Amino acid sequence: MQKLCMPMNTTIAEQFSDVTVLSKANVYFDGKVVSHTLLFQDQSKKTLGLIYVGKFHFGTKAAERMEIVSGNCMVQFDGSSDLHSFQKGESFEVPADSGFDIEVTQGICEYICSFLA
Repeated sequence: MQKLCMPMNTTIAEQFSDVTVLSKANVYFDGKVVSHTLLFQDQSKKTLGLIYVGKFHFGTKAAERMEIVSGNCMVQFDGSSDLHSFQKGESFEVPADSGFDIEVTQGICEYICSFLA
């Protein structure tokens, strides 16, 4: 899978049905990034999260699609010096076994992370 660096307009889901929600939060960077895991009947997994002001690096084991629900962020993919801006309604994909820096400069960025097969 090739990383998609340009913003893609996405229809963002407003709700999910028939899921199991894990009550224990995934807390990163002293609480500046927090998410909850959703498990679907088809064995797929997503996380719903918040990113507060700051710059954070994430590594990926599986390929991911990040959809921006609210707010905005800047992303720099591993191996690239280019910065890309993403806002509400846009998404980007990151290949497996790579990573990215994500920066929020104001407010809160809300996201849905889908783990791709």
